[in-house]
Amino acid sequence: MKITQVEAIPFAIPYRKPLRFASGEVHAAEHVLVRVHTDDGIVGVAEAPPRPFTYGETQAGIVAVIDSIFAPQLVGLSLLERETAHARLGRTVGNPTAKSAIDMAIWDALGRGLDVSVTELLGGFTDRMRVSHMLGFDEPAAMLAEAEKMRDSYGITTFKVKVGRRPVFLDTAVVRALREGLGDSVELYVDGNRGWTAAESARAMKEMADLDLLFAEELCPADDVLGRRWLVQQLDVPFIADESAVSPADVTREILGGSATAVSIKTARTGFTRSQRTHHLAEGLGLEVVMGNQIDGQLGSLCSVAFGAAYSLTSRRAGELSNFLDMSDDLLAEPLRISDGELTVRPGAGLGAELDPDKLRHYRQDS
Repeated sequence: MKITQVEAIPFAIPYRKPLRFASGEVHAAEHVLVRVHTDDGIVGVAEAPPRPFTYGETQAGIVAVIDSIFAPQLVGLSLLERETAHARLGRTVGNPTAKSAIDMAIWDALGRGLDVSVTELLGGFTDRMRVSHMLGFDEPAAMLAEAEKMRDSYGITTFKVKVGRRPVFLDTAVVRALREGLGDSVELYVDGNRGWTAAESARAMKEMADLDLLFAEELCPADDVLGRRWLVQQLDVPFIADESAVSPADVTREILGGSATAVSIKTARTGFTRSQRTHHLAEGLGLEVVMGNQIDGQLGSLCSVAFGAAYSLTSRRAGELSNFLDMSDDLLAEPLRISDGELTVRPGAGLGAELDPDKLRHYRQDS
């Protein structure tokens, strides 16, 4: 089970509509398919979603760093030498989604070789997760209509609402419309993508104090150290560190510094290996954990549910697993299906992902 090749294939699939939030917007899933080949014919797969406004990566940059730096460092390693692979990838700073896609493709290949699922390799707690759907910026009526569609069509009853616009009333009005329109039976939480100041965040949370919010996420920048601590101290809901806590060290700093009280794990940026470390740290600290989404396609969402279902802590809350519904198509031969508000782990070895070669040929950008 030795690695013989690491491929990075750029592809682009349009979204049904632009996805807008405080830190940017995207019109197409310009991602990178990563394939890890072994000497016994096994191929592990994963996808890297570049987010230049969050991590500084671009599609071209991911392809370049994998082809020129990461692939040569990994060829010849056994799939069982995951810590060695992790250490070699760590020699290069940054590039979180490129590293994570390679890591997950290695785990997928290992599962295929051992004929067990990745979820079983990681922990095997359950085979499914409840789904949370992200609602991007729009008018209150449009966002309510989208939430109702997701509830009625897929059984989704947890919604992450993007906020962070000015004046704050633009977003507090949306959340109020959602609560009034959807009733008390749904779960709502807000994500600011660092769009507000600490003072604006505090004002917004006071305006929404009667709306029974589940969490607040990244309302203001972590670089505003004192302001964020001041904000977190006065909140009566867990404050999730997301893009401010990419590594276990970041999580430790944010939590012990009083700048967050919960954490988001996104396999797209920490793979399975670093996500394990973050999970174990959060479990030891007694933190709430949410499985986040990097606006992943179906392959990325499959990675998220595979990890989230592996542990009690990560499967306790609804995971952000539905962004692929905003894409006009995907690479999987058999599309993912959300039913009764849940997404299940694919049966079979590894991630259980099989790609449609015709779709890959159509959407790839390098040929």
